[in-house]
Amino acid sequence: MLKKQLLSCSMKVLLPFSLLCYAGKVQAQQPLSFNRGHSHNDYKQNIPLLRAYYAEMGSIEADVFLKDGQLFVAHELREIDPQLTLVNKYLEPLYQLFLKNGNRPYTEQGLKLQLVIDIKEDHQQVLPQLLKELKPYMAMVDWRANPDAIRLVISGDMPAPADFKDYPDFISFDGRPATGYTADQLKRVAMISDDLSNYTVWNGKGTPTKPDELKLKAVIAAAHQKNKPFRFWATQDSPNTWVELEKFGVDWINTDAPEKMHDFYLHRDKLSYTNPVPYPVYTPTYKSDGQNRKVKNVILLIGDGMGLAQIHAGWIANHGNLNITMLRHSGFAQTAAANSGNTDSAAGGSAIAMGEKTNNRYIGMGTDDKKRTNLADTLATYGLKNGIISSGDITDATPAVFYAHQTDRSFSKLIAADFLNSHVDILVGSNQKSFFENTDAQLMTKLEDKGYTISKSLAAFKQQDHGKQIVLLPDTATRPIKDGRGDMLTQSLNQTIRLLAQNKKGFFVMAEGAQIDYGGHANDLKYVVTELHDFDKMVAEALRFADEDGETLVLITADHETGGLTLLEASSADGRIQGEFSTNDHTNIMVPVYAYGPHSEDFTGTYQNSEIFHKIVQLFSAKK
Repeated sequence: MLKKQLLSCSMKVLLPFSLLCYAGKVQAQQPLSFNRGHSHNDYKQNIPLLRAYYAEMGSIEADVFLKDGQLFVAHELREIDPQLTLVNKYLEPLYQLFLKNGNRPYTEQGLKLQLVIDIKEDHQQVLPQLLKELKPYMAMVDWRANPDAIRLVISGDMPAPADFKDYPDFISFDGRPATGYTADQLKRVAMISDDLSNYTVWNGKGTPTKPDELKLKAVIAAAHQKNKPFRFWATQDSPNTWVELEKFGVDWINTDAPEKMHDFYLHRDKLSYTNPVPYPVYTPTYKSDGQNRKVKNVILLIGDGMGLAQIHAGWIANHGNLNITMLRHSGFAQTAAANSGNTDSAAGGSAIAMGEKTNNRYIGMGTDDKKRTNLADTLATYGLKNGIISSGDITDATPAVFYAHQTDRSFSKLIAADFLNSHVDILVGSNQKSFFENTDAQLMTKLEDKGYTISKSLAAFKQQDHGKQIVLLPDTATRPIKDGRGDMLTQSLNQTIRLLAQNKKGFFVMAEGAQIDYGGHANDLKYVVTELHDFDKMVAEALRFADEDGETLVLITADHETGGLTLLEASSADGRIQGEFSTNDHTNIMVPVYAYGPHSEDFTGTYQNSEIFHKIVQLFSAKK
């Protein structure tokens, strides 16, 4: 939208791009883009110009000194390098790029560029030399002849406003808030800039004080009243700073990290999410919570990739409420694999499912490559029935560790075949192919012979009123929530509980919110939060059943955190959240463990994820 608006404005009026079309009365503050980045002290980059250029900055700044009849780029006179001239580092390479792009700064139409020449001293001598050096490049900088030209803006040691008229009008100047300009002089002002420290001691972390915020907004508003864009220099260089400055109305964002800024704004739609209407949250009764009484059933809910940041993002986006955060007892699980500090879902899930650490990619196998008895099979020896549910591929790592034994999580068909020897009574998820087109052509017949009813839809599953069930959904049924999956998880959990609760000795259910992890890998905050909300709605159903039953323990945890999510600007009142990811991989961050119902206090504290297995088994072995 911003690119289209800027392009439209440039066709309407032949004014410098840096006027941001204010003279055309396009006044409304629009969300900024990477093309509103100002590469500050660009010549100090290890690759001057090109790092900023390929990050598509809209403004690039070079400090210049005049020495021996040439303009050099440097911050101090003593720093001058004979190889760093304005011509060979900026003018000539920009000109070649300009010609290659068809007489515009960037390949993509609508992207603009201004070159800010910060004169360190003696503008009376520097400007004539600059005009001389520009002669071969006039086609690139004369916006009067070409509205797509690169705009030249003079900053630093500048002429007095009264002397602007003495210089060609394709040259613009960097204005100052305290300087008075006549109407004609103001036409030559490209933008208004000032030192941030003149208004606040804010260091870019959090937000400024209210009085300082009012001062910042006031100076920006005064520039906008003159129809000029505004820039602060000497700002901190972080996403939080960029977000806050944009909120105040700044039009150009200073940065020494152009690639980082480019990526932040390029993926901005994936780094922010607003949920305008919150969903209601169930209020538990807490009647059996923390009681030292019999546990008959265990509902283990695993949010794959769900760390505290994901939970808090979901809490904010649901306007300050989650079913998960209604729980009073919580602890932390450490997730490292046996062979790495950073676990994958296979090792993380296996640790929970079999009570010991193992190697990444291992499914229900010890580090000695031997099978381990998983939680479902262990609890079956106490008479419990078992159900495994996933909102994704049911042969993927997290659900697989509760019924399969393989040394590589990618062995999908072997994992599916392992189900034949498991004690799981109900299995719900997608990936029909690994079962129906299995290497063992008789797999489905063998499963039916063991008493399983095979369903291919939730509707068919919900019609069942007893017995063992395998529900193999089409992949479309487990598409992301944001793409229309619906409440598959909640329906699956409720029906699984309804069937398994017929067993007088109790049941164990593991239900996985698989795609919180997918959103983390994609660095897509909307994906993460909408999946977490779907998972949280399932939590409400588990809590509701636990309250009705009185002998059910509900556990909520994760196999690991995914994405290294950091939360930035947010408003729980509006359901708005903005964040940033540090990786597209898993992290070693501890994950929370929430517990509700009898013996929930047993799960407080900090411990290895493998201890979850032992804490659950202890509840039943003590009764034997």
